[in-house]
Amino acid sequence: MQQGFKYLETGKYKEAELFFENVLKEYPDNKTAKLCYGRAVGLLGNPDKAILIFTELKKQYPEDFEIKLNYAESLLWDKQYLKAETFYGSLLEEDSTSFSAVLGYANTLSNLKKYKEALEYVNQALQIDTGNANAMISRKYVRLGYASELSQNKEYEKALQLLDKNLIDFPNDLDTMLNKANIYLITNDLVLAENVYASLSKSTVDSIISLNGLALVAHKKHKEKKALKLAGLAKNKVENLIEKKALYLSTYERYIQALLWNRKFMLASEEIKSLETKYPDNTRAWSLDATHGMYTSGFKKSLEKYTAILEDDLGSFDGNLGIANAYRAVGNDLKSYEYAFKTLQYFPKQPDAETLIKTLNTSHTPFIEQKTAFTFDNGDNEAVHASLSAEVPFSTKFKTKVAYTYRNTRNTVTKNEASTNEFALFFGYKYNGSLSLETKGGISKSNAFTNDYTQWTGEIKLKTKPFKLQNLDIGYQRELQNFNADLIDREIVMNNYALNYNLSTNINLGWYTQYIYTSQTDDNSRNLLFTSLYYTILNRPSIKVGANYQYMTFENQVPIIYFSPSRFNVVEAFADLVSKQSGKWFYRANAAAGYQFIEDDPGSTTFRLEGTLGYQISDRFLSTLYGKYSNIASATAAGFEFTEFGFILKWYFLKKPIFDKKIMKLKKVAE
Repeated sequence: MQQGFKYLETGKYKEAELFFENVLKEYPDNKTAKLCYGRAVGLLGNPDKAILIFTELKKQYPEDFEIKLNYAESLLWDKQYLKAETFYGSLLEEDSTSFSAVLGYANTLSNLKKYKEALEYVNQALQIDTGNANAMISRKYVRLGYASELSQNKEYEKALQLLDKNLIDFPNDLDTMLNKANIYLITNDLVLAENVYASLSKSTVDSIISLNGLALVAHKKHKEKKALKLAGLAKNKVENLIEKKALYLSTYERYIQALLWNRKFMLASEEIKSLETKYPDNTRAWSLDATHGMYTSGFKKSLEKYTAILEDDLGSFDGNLGIANAYRAVGNDLKSYEYAFKTLQYFPKQPDAETLIKTLNTSHTPFIEQKTAFTFDNGDNEAVHASLSAEVPFSTKFKTKVAYTYRNTRNTVTKNEASTNEFALFFGYKYNGSLSLETKGGISKSNAFTNDYTQWTGEIKLKTKPFKLQNLDIGYQRELQNFNADLIDREIVMNNYALNYNLSTNINLGWYTQYIYTSQTDDNSRNLLFTSLYYTILNRPSIKVGANYQYMTFENQVPIIYFSPSRFNVVEAFADLVSKQSGKWFYRANAAAGYQFIEDDPGSTTFRLEGTLGYQISDRFLSTLYGKYSNIASATAAGFEFTEFGFILKWYFLKKPIFDKKIMKLKKVAE
């Protein structure tokens, strides 16, 4: 039977099955032939039949240890790991020095994800048979599994130590190196990740994997052009390896991702369609198409694609986390919670899913905000402004806010002084991601140098997204002129009717327009038009540049009381810088310069500057400093220069949303 043994040893299981099947026709009771036939059948992918063969042999030869070992191994082939664990345990009680029993038990524990115990037993196996190739490979995969578990539990140093031990046994092992690089990506040690990927270029296949990894590192470093260049090199290399389907797909996936990172949406769409043509019904292409939708605000398409992915595979990482983000984008936060929890069910402690849940929780957690501001202008007006508000979301759709505002202003020359105290209650209802309503009702008590009075204030705003990449807000606001003491004393109420429209595009251009018609209780009225055309030249940090135009008219001119020209025009160029919060610091800066034209007067230059610097003291406490300066006439009621500076404190006074029980029910459903 030497030929049959050779077939088994060299992995020719089909030939081995036929060989021993013929032997058994002539010698039906031959124990060795039955044993080898069972192994051939099991290794060919028919573990049920192998188990029946070994069970029969076990009954015939109850004391035969080798038959018991083969029976135990057949349980592993059939993925009956709990049963195998018990049976291997009995074998070790019978003979604790059996290499096959010890190694089999180690492999069983590894499949049960009991990696610590598995590592102990595989080391025992190597003490019995030093350097055994099968045991060395088993130890490699046990360490890989154990390192993954440690990484999942954020024990990164221990995980890296295990992987380094693997590299002693198997220098430059690809699986181990990729696992190290993945940990460095998670911990944001991008230089180390880059070094690992760069060291992989030992063969054509390895070099492609290396370029794919380096492209991802470049993206993490926000070097999108470099990422696209590297991904393009990998794509060109993999063209001749189309037979390596997994590598081909992962490389094209990275290339298309790089196109999306660089906002080359039309080219990305063409590549996705090409991939779908080559590999129809492939979930990678669906996922890329869904991602394309997320980048281009095609959220309906994204939801359809992610749903198709989950219909194909309920446990898909891309499907579950992707649809969670898509539901958040369309304003369905409860569904977003549900699928984020499902992601964690399949991928425990997954950082992106945990971050999404944390973000959702923060957006619905009650908070208190305190703002203090100091202003002055060249009309000798000074003011102190203080407000305290508390916002409480009662669900993902409905929230309320109560606010108290105090403002005291005085003129340092005339000594006129006035103050206002306002109490207001806000309500907000979000029907979905495209339609929401905000309302406010308040009472304002004013005390001025000749006049004390009480007025009601209010606001209602309908916020819509009528079409893709478009926002349209319609609103009404009733407020008091309270810039300085003289205006407060005159009890001028403003009724503002506003229309705001913003158009975004996928080519970095945007257009914002605001129109406000104001009727005042002093029988005056105002028309104000502001429009801005802007272009995003960088996404991280966000840098926008553009041009603004403002036009304003008043029906009556009362320049002694407040700035009220019959015609007023401003044209300016601006730049806006906004940080993407990284770590605890965040900032924003806006600068604009241009010309203003007041009625028939000659034009004069304008300049304005705003800056914000914030620091996240903890997950629940933020502080912000800000300042602004403007010499645009319409920016104040009394002069051409206006300065304000202040600080804002924000405290999430609860640790979680007040409807957390409902969220936890979603978690239980997901589990």
